[in-house]
Amino acid sequence: MTQAVTIPVQETKAQGQWSYEDYVALPDDGRRYEIIEGVLYVSNAPDIDHQYTVAELVGEIRQFVKAQGLGYVLTAPFEVHLSERSRPVQPDVLFIRSDRWPAPGAKFFAGAPDLVVEVVSPSSARSDQFVKFDAYERAGVPEYWIVHPRTHAVQVFTLSGGEYAELGEFVAHEVIQSAVLPGLAIVVSALFNR
Repeated sequence: MTQAVTIPVQETKAQGQWSYEDYVALPDDGRRYEIIEGVLYVSNAPDIDHQYTVAELVGEIRQFVKAQGLGYVLTAPFEVHLSERSRPVQPDVLFIRSDRWPAPGAKFFAGAPDLVVEVVSPSSARSDQFVKFDAYERAGVPEYWIVHPRTHAVQVFTLSGGEYAELGEFVAHEVIQSAVLPGLAIVVSALFNR
């Protein structure tokens, strides 16, 4: 459930003017807050279908990444600072190559992760497909997956010439293809709560 909101404790802060310092002052109330291009977004806890899919994705990607010694996989909540005006963003799943992994104890990752995955909830569709799509593209995230639990589909976008191009939309028993993780073999149907 992601939507642009104005938080009552900061009623005078205009959308588009939110900063990381404003984010740090927000209450720790169990919601996930993100700032993208100075706009505050807040989401409540996701439903079981969303979390099931996130868990399956993490398991599949982490197993492959560890076996190949490629890097690390994280889930939200973890801060990614894409730029000065888009921080923090908290992707559902992200992959970071070993050579880019931050030092132990890091509170955030600065820059573009190598792969970002967002699992769409009914109220996050606009954010995931447009707002975050644009933010990840601008930041230079090499690969972005948009996962649709309701339609059991996965869209994979890769960065080409500074813009995302769709590598493919995968459904049913198709195997997801990845340019960032070649050889990764995830069957789409295995990701969704039946």
